[in-house]
Amino acid sequence: MTLAPRALCSTVQAAWRENFLLSGRDVARWFPGHMAKGLKKMKSSLKLVDCIIEVHDARIPLSGRNPLFQETLGLKPHLLVLNKMDLADLTEQQKIMQRLEGEGLKNVIFTDCLKDENVKQIIPMVTELMGSSPRYHRGENLEYCIMVIGVPNVGKSSLINSLRRQHLRKGKAARVGGEPGITRAVMSRIQVSERPLMFLLDTPGVLAPRIESVETGLKLALCGTVLDHLVGEETMADYLLFTLNRHQRFGYVQHYGLESACDSIERVLKSVAVKLGKTQKVKVLTGTGDVNVIQPDYPAGPRDAGPRHPAWPPPGRDCALNLSAWGGPRVASQTS
Repeated sequence: MTLAPRALCSTVQAAWRENFLLSGRDVARWFPGHMAKGLKKMKSSLKLVDCIIEVHDARIPLSGRNPLFQETLGLKPHLLVLNKMDLADLTEQQKIMQRLEGEGLKNVIFTDCLKDENVKQIIPMVTELMGSSPRYHRGENLEYCIMVIGVPNVGKSSLINSLRRQHLRKGKAARVGGEPGITRAVMSRIQVSERPLMFLLDTPGVLAPRIESVETGLKLALCGTVLDHLVGEETMADYLLFTLNRHQRFGYVQHYGLESACDSIERVLKSVAVKLGKTQKVKVLTGTGDVNVIQPDYPAGPRDAGPRHPAWPPPGRDCALNLSAWGGPRVASQTS
C-alpha cells in the first residue's frame, strides 16, 4: 500500500527539528564591491529615468527585497514585478497583494519572462504611471527611460529580453544566466518598444548590505540570489529539508525512493547521491591491503538535489512551495 505524503512520517512527527541551526555561518554580509558601485551608479543615473521597475522573485514576495531601493530610488514612479510565477503557487496571490499594498506597493504584477506571460501588461502600466505622476515633466521629449532594479538573479535581464520579443520581435539584448552576478554594471539603454518609444536600463543585482535575518538569507540563497558556496550547498539543502518536514510535505520520499521521511540531511543526500549515480571510488587502507570501495559523492548530492534541481523548491514562510517535482501538489505556505 502506498502511503500518502502526509502519512509517511506520522509516527515520528514529534522528532522533527523545531529550529534550524546555522552552525556559525553568516549569510548576512554578502555585499560585493560591484554591488555598492552599482547602487551608486544607479543613483547617479536617476536624472535620466522616468520610472523604475523593480523585479523580485514571486516565490519570496514578502522578504528579501532591498530596502535601500525605496530609500534611494523611491522618488520615481514604481512598478513591482514578481517574476518566476511559474515556480510559485499563486493560490495566496490575493493575500500577497494585500500585504504589499499595506506596505505602500499598489502597482504589482506577476510574470513569467520565459513564457512571456503577463509581460505585455508592463509597458501600458508603466506608461500610465508616468503620465499620472506629478513628478513627471518631460517637455517635448517623447522618449521614455525606465530603470530595471532588483536583487541578483530574479530575472531583470530576462524581463528586458521578454519585452523586446513582445514589442519589437527582436532577440536577446541583455545577458542572462542561472546564477547571481551576471550583470555587473549599469548598461547603456536598450530599446524595448517603438510606440511608445521606450528604453530600459539593465542594472546589477544589489542585495542589502546586511540581510535582515538568517532565514531571509537562506530563502535568498535557495532562490539563487546568493552564490551557493557562500552559504554551502549542504546547508541550503538542510534548510529546505527542515522546512519541508516542518510543513509536513514528504513528496521527496517517493521522488527519491527513500524508505521514509527523514530529518537528517546526511542520510537524505547519501540516498540522493546513490540514486543519481553521484558516487566515487576511494581507497581504504586495511591491515591486509588496499580495498577500492564506492561511496556517495556528497558535494554532488546537494548540487543535483539542491536549489537548481526541480525536486528542491525554495521554502519560506512567505513563499509558495512547488512540490510538483516531488510527486506532490503545489502548496502555499503561510503568508503572515
